[in-house]
Amino acid sequence: MVCISRTLLRKYGNFVDNLRLYAKGGAGGMGLPRLGGEGGKGGDVWIVAEGDITLKKIKDRYPHKRFVAGVGGNSSIRALKGEKGKDCIIQAPVGISVTSDDGETIGELNKLRDRILVARGGQGGSFRTDFNPTKGQIQVVRLDLKLIADIGLVGFPNAGKSSLLCNLSHAKPQIADYAFTTVKPELGKIMYEDHRQVTVADLPGLIEGAHINKGMGHKFLKHVERTKQLLFVVDVFGFQLSTKTPFRTAFETIQLLTKELELYKEELLTKPALLAVNKMDLPNAEHKLNELMEQLERPADFLHLLPEDMIPEAPAEFKCVLPISASTGLGVHELKVAIRKSLEDQYEQEHEKYQKEKLQSLQTTGTDQTFKRHKNCNSTLDIQ
Repeated sequence: MVCISRTLLRKYGNFVDNLRLYAKGGAGGMGLPRLGGEGGKGGDVWIVAEGDITLKKIKDRYPHKRFVAGVGGNSSIRALKGEKGKDCIIQAPVGISVTSDDGETIGELNKLRDRILVARGGQGGSFRTDFNPTKGQIQVVRLDLKLIADIGLVGFPNAGKSSLLCNLSHAKPQIADYAFTTVKPELGKIMYEDHRQVTVADLPGLIEGAHINKGMGHKFLKHVERTKQLLFVVDVFGFQLSTKTPFRTAFETIQLLTKELELYKEELLTKPALLAVNKMDLPNAEHKLNELMEQLERPADFLHLLPEDMIPEAPAEFKCVLPISASTGLGVHELKVAIRKSLEDQYEQEHEKYQKEKLQSLQTTGTDQTFKRHKNCNSTLDIQ
């Protein structure tokens, strides 16, 4: 069994989660009128998802944040068709969205080797352009990091997420016995004995109606998108935001959390999820846990307890359910082990899928062109 020797604090301000870049495609090459020669196309600027790269590394290593592709070759007597200009490849982390400077979505990098064209090269001079080349496209783009943590803690206010983060790591989030203590993501880092690190984010508390921007609303749900996996944290005794809102049992709380995620973006529920049932140190907690486990095993028998518009399309599925006490540390070690295993399982599945896709590409093309790494732009990032 893995033992945890120490943890490290990772503060919210220690990373860059958005970046603005200047991208310019290469100009086309000159044509050759007297021989009808055509200039080469200018190089394109691509953003490609790679490992071991962060937005902060891009910012630090390339402070001017300018990326320019190569110019197309001129037509000549020796080569009537000019060579294509060299592409510029900007390596970026997995889990970012790319938008134009005016906010239009260009694309997303959701897995290794995903690529997005952000600035096209100009056309070479030819008969159609009176043998004059065109300039490359210029575009200012924004990279917005969607993935800030391995694990995101999901739960209604006062579920014990901040206390759990303290136990999982040495992070020191604000903790108090009232709702909405957390108003921005707090990050902690677990370090295992073999130096494997797992980042855990305590995210601002949801409330019913968050999908329509009530409470922290979209600000919270945006951060949920930025995690590899979800860790639902619920109070075994249930939840009530105020005397004016209905009381929800632990089972109802889980379904409402699921519904809020589903209504905001259904893809969130495709993320692997674990469930931590908190406050197991209190009297009668074992009885409440047994009730919850029975309901989770047969959710269809208990969904009638919820308002019809708050019943999720499909109940949440958890890789494991762990009883814990965030205040005393009960079950937290087992939770750390489960988190580690769940992430490793996910990595193995993604790696296996990537290898299959690469093999299929090789079989189709006979080369490794689909997965070829370019190293030929004015400011190419190549961080090993």
